[in-house]
Amino acid sequence: MGRKSLGSAPKSLVAKWLESRGGARLFRDSVGNDPSLVDVIKLAHPSPRTPADKAAIGYLIGKPYDPELLPLLIRDFEAWKKDPSGPIPDVPFLMLTASPLDTKAWTEIARQASWQTIRMNLNTFERHGVLKDKATVKILADRLRDPDEIKRARVFPYQLLVAYRTATELPVELSGALQDAMEVATSNVPVIDGVIVVAPDSSGSMDNPVTGSHDLTPPNAMGRNWRSSASKVSCRDVSALIAATILRKNPGTIVLPFHEVVVPIRLNPRDSVMTIATQIKNCGSGGTSCSTVLKKLNDDGIKPDLVVYASDNESWIDTSHVFNPRFGGQSHDSTATMREWEILRHRAPKAKMVCIDSTPNVSKQAPTRKEILNVGGFSDAVFDVLAAFAKDGDSWVSRIESIDVSTPVPAVAEVSAATEGV
Repeated sequence: MGRKSLGSAPKSLVAKWLESRGGARLFRDSVGNDPSLVDVIKLAHPSPRTPADKAAIGYLIGKPYDPELLPLLIRDFEAWKKDPSGPIPDVPFLMLTASPLDTKAWTEIARQASWQTIRMNLNTFERHGVLKDKATVKILADRLRDPDEIKRARVFPYQLLVAYRTATELPVELSGALQDAMEVATSNVPVIDGVIVVAPDSSGSMDNPVTGSHDLTPPNAMGRNWRSSASKVSCRDVSALIAATILRKNPGTIVLPFHEVVVPIRLNPRDSVMTIATQIKNCGSGGTSCSTVLKKLNDDGIKPDLVVYASDNESWIDTSHVFNPRFGGQSHDSTATMREWEILRHRAPKAKMVCIDSTPNVSKQAPTRKEILNVGGFSDAVFDVLAAFAKDGDSWVSRIESIDVSTPVPAVAEVSAATEGV
């Protein structure tokens, strides 16, 4: 908004939150920039509750402070900076890597790191010689496959897929642990009744990052250009992962990768999610024809209960107005996908379709209606949405709309349960 201060009410709220954290926790939180925690402290002007908190805030923002009053964690960190040969302090990973470290120090960091830090820095640990120690490799592998740690980390399945793909030079124990972690991360995927067809898009546009490109956006009101944060995860990775996960939990699933045509593929549902996803990802590339999957189902006489598209919906080959003999030679304005869907619905009246658009844009191949659900973006919550829609055709929007707002506000836990996965 162009303001240079937070304003009284936001300032008071932020200040109270900072005061509740305490000096040691504020120090842990101080990794990051634009804005940094120091910037926020200077904007909010919190009132320290204890002498230790006052010293910690002074330390962070560069004001005078009494070193003897600093929290023990900060004193340990300062002592380690002066003598890195001493014990590694229990501080965030990035605070340590700013200093020169030997292999011994890197090994201690790896053993103390959080689950997500281990996943994200396996190649870093390998470069610094940490993974030459078999005992350390075993410790890291055991932590990566630990179900409790995986659940606490709230890891997205595709994050594990990327770690696995980039771990080509790592010990086999670690790549195996990542596969085990994937099985845990996707274990809550529900079983869906009926005949399921999953259509992962393997066209050229699916090589784009799932979070968008790094292109600069137009200047905003303050004259700044913000660069989008592009992921190393491609739309192709996500579509392959969706198909692999559904097949792993529903072995009878028909998987039909497509670009300009449906790509024949033979998959073993007993393989790991990682293995299946890799096979699907390597199904070639080309233009995009979303309707080709439904056409094959119609030509082969298959009657699915649920059709799941994992695509970016950029179907350009079959989007023009066409002369379609299937409809008595009449030209129709609807997408080719919808024309084939109407044919399929005549054969299988109870069929439903879910279109998962990994990079939601301004267009879609099928309108949302009673038997069609469009899902924008991807997280592991998508699988619960799929199961709910397949079971009773319900959607989260209808569930939210069914809440009676004239009654007293429900408890936070009730609201959370009602809207989980939105």
